[in-house]
Amino acid sequence: MTPHVTFFGGAGTVTGSKFLVEYADQRVLVECGLFQGFKQLRLRNRKRLPIDPADIDAVILTHAHIDHSGYVPALVSQGYRGHIHCTKTTRALCDILLRDAGYLQEREARAANRGGYTKHHPALPLYTQEQAEFSLSRFKPHSFSKPIQLTKDISAVFREAGHILGAAIVELSVAGKLLVFSGDLGRLNDPVMRAPEQISKADFLFLESTYGDRKHPAIDPQDALADIINRTVDRGGSVIIPSFAVGRAQSLLFHISELKAAGRIPDLPVFLDSPMAIKATNLFTDHAEAHKLSLAQAKVVSQSVIFTKSGKHSQRLDKDRSEKIIISAIGMA
Repeated sequence: MTPHVTFFGGAGTVTGSKFLVEYADQRVLVECGLFQGFKQLRLRNRKRLPIDPADIDAVILTHAHIDHSGYVPALVSQGYRGHIHCTKTTRALCDILLRDAGYLQEREARAANRGGYTKHHPALPLYTQEQAEFSLSRFKPHSFSKPIQLTKDISAVFREAGHILGAAIVELSVAGKLLVFSGDLGRLNDPVMRAPEQISKADFLFLESTYGDRKHPAIDPQDALADIINRTVDRGGSVIIPSFAVGRAQSLLFHISELKAAGRIPDLPVFLDSPMAIKATNLFTDHAEAHKLSLAQAKVVSQSVIFTKSGKHSQRLDKDRSEKIIISAIGMA
């Protein structure tokens, strides 16, 4: 008997990653992500999975981004009874991201009901913040490189993927076959995150291919940032950077702090205008073992930025004409 893999997402589109691995009477779901983007994709989140969640024995996540973890509260609310296996830092990030996802689901449902732009009466969230918080109790964190027994015949090992804090490649051993799920991969020479581990063998490889048809430009990000910041400041402007809250925002803060220390840009105030990005930035000091930076370097990065912790503070930035750098979540920007 050989393992059987069914794609419930992450194929034909880059979000909604879910891969069901079956062997004998054992079932492991690798990834549990939400579909994101166009409406026709988001509607797929409302469809029940082709399998009863109660029949799944284990869930294992590569990392915390919502397109890989965001369906977990829905799966648990639909009857999944097992653990959600992940790395320790992925668990810490999911504590931030899943609570926020539940809050946003509720807010969008309330807005739809108030505005009347819904066919459902009433519109209901896919899951609530309370359901997201409950699902976190099912998480079971693990270290890298340590074998994890998921079922009688299926075990796993996490290898570093270098994408964001806690991101992992999953090696799944199923009845003598090695199935490797890359998750999202980081760059080999990233200044903040460690490089993805080298994988020496696999019987079946499930590989991220979002950027598989292109090469990264051969440009130094600090050169590009310094040029943009200096040109903007020379004409009396402020630099507004829309950024993903987890991973990208922290990378930007690192590069800006390095440019300031080298005297390549003026010592402008830097504002981080995103509650989620602020929480994720704090994790860089709480989990210094999860990246390349020393604890001292991580503290320098987090202390070089001003956190905007209220809506009023964010609104004041709009009216402040002094030169500055604002890094904001894409929606807020």
